[in-house]
Amino acid sequence: MADVILETRHLTKEFKGFTAVNDVNLSVERGHIHALIGPNGAGKTTCFNLLTKFLEPTTGTILFNNRDITSAAPAQIARQGIIRSFQISAVFPHLTVLENVRVGLQRTLGTSFHFWKSERSLNRLNDRARALLDEVDLGEFADTVTVDLPYGRKRALEIATTLAMEPELMLLDEPTQGMGHEDVHRVTELIKKVSAGRTILMVEHNMNVVSGICDRISVLQRGGMLAEGTYQEVSSNPQVMEAYMGTTTGALEGASH
Repeated sequence: MADVILETRHLTKEFKGFTAVNDVNLSVERGHIHALIGPNGAGKTTCFNLLTKFLEPTTGTILFNNRDITSAAPAQIARQGIIRSFQISAVFPHLTVLENVRVGLQRTLGTSFHFWKSERSLNRLNDRARALLDEVDLGEFADTVTVDLPYGRKRALEIATTLAMEPELMLLDEPTQGMGHEDVHRVTELIKKVSAGRTILMVEHNMNVVSGICDRISVLQRGGMLAEGTYQEVSSNPQVMEAYMGTTTGALEGASH
């Protein structure tokens, strides 16, 4: 039996007559990197907003570790271990890289977001913060003021601050968006590295990224689930090709560039 960490049953979201997410049954296995892909307007971000309760579903059920979390508040969802990168990726531009990660770690002190704690009580978090920075290859940038970091490194910092919250399930919303080739490669390798012992659900447009690291892929179109499977399975699915390119040849290859 597959060990399912997150499941949706008939998840639906309607906005004044427009159905953004339509009867979606999603199943994410523990330990997998699972991608949610689809053309623009397919409902991917709305789906993420439903899972983290930034939006309330119109109908349907969300289960996390077999517990019904459909009516939980966003803070409860986070406490249970579902952490979405952008929730805390409003990294503080004028703090150093180390200080940003330390803010995420304050939860372990029971002083979450008491930003004006004495420096002394936060210093004991430094070792853990430095270990997290090493994990995302930012050790040498610990004392850099965040506003001065290159874009790709900022995304790595977002992943470090996400990890600081000790997620059981990480939701990454377009982690390589707007990046040059070198940064895309670095962040892709980073996601692969931090996925060890964790589960990741990601929305991603770059098919090279998806094909390289994802165990399973769900394809949304017009709010509904179009296909699900491995990259090989979905990339050879004629309906998926049609959805991406309006053609039945070379769809995902074209979408990856």
